[in-house]
Amino acid sequence: MSAHIHASRAAGLPEYEVYAVKYATRPAKRADNFIGGDPHDQPMPLDYYVWVVRDAQRLYLIDTGFAQDMAEKRHRQLLRTPVQALELLGIKAEDVAEIVITHLHNDHVGTFDAWPNARFHLQDAEMDFATGRNMCCTVFSRPYEPDHVAGMVRLVYKNRVVFHDGDAEIGPGVSLHRIGGHTAGMQAVRVHTARGWVVLASDASHFYEHFETGRCFTLAFHVGDVLQGYARLNELADSEHHIIPGHDPEVLHRYPPASKELEGIAARLDLPPKN
Repeated sequence: MSAHIHASRAAGLPEYEVYAVKYATRPAKRADNFIGGDPHDQPMPLDYYVWVVRDAQRLYLIDTGFAQDMAEKRHRQLLRTPVQALELLGIKAEDVAEIVITHLHNDHVGTFDAWPNARFHLQDAEMDFATGRNMCCTVFSRPYEPDHVAGMVRLVYKNRVVFHDGDAEIGPGVSLHRIGGHTAGMQAVRVHTARGWVVLASDASHFYEHFETGRCFTLAFHVGDVLQGYARLNELADSEHHIIPGHDPEVLHRYPPASKELEGIAARLDLPPKN
């Protein structure tokens, strides 16, 4: 998408602050993170984030992470709960009214019940995937937790889930875009900021290296859609430097911290990279 189209669409839109907030981590090797493995036997850990989009009038939370139960079950190090992570930014759980669930894997929806006043934005295809025949295949069902999926179904019956079929604008300068690939209903979030259009890829690209080199994370429902999704991320963002991967520790190194006290915990993605 050309720069002049981006500029024309930006007219009059809010310029949001965007934060990546780290709440957990786990060790891994490079071979764990690429289909086909990797010849270099080096550490390549994953960090776990939730993302916050806000201005003076609006607040959006992107994903809800997991809590101690999942950390113990899946051998991860929980550093702080997502609720505690947002409190570092001065945000209380009851203040969150809009939550985007990029997909229903346990590390992206695990604390769905901690946000009493929120409604949840989800792709039709993701709910279909998480409750359909593909969950009979262990390779696809393993990252999901039945209690999380059932909890989201219960929220549907409380009229707290907003379903989307593909691209959708959920607020001025904030839109959802179905990417697929990693899961059938994987969606990314596009946000207008002072530095242009930033795209929160979530697990549409776990690491910078995935979309930068055209390689794929080991867990994929449709590899072709993952690879085509990289082109879509680039189309939506103002540049590659405006795409934020879902699990890369490098995010906290590339972007300035939300404050001196939050160095290594929360980064400002609406500000230009440090390098």
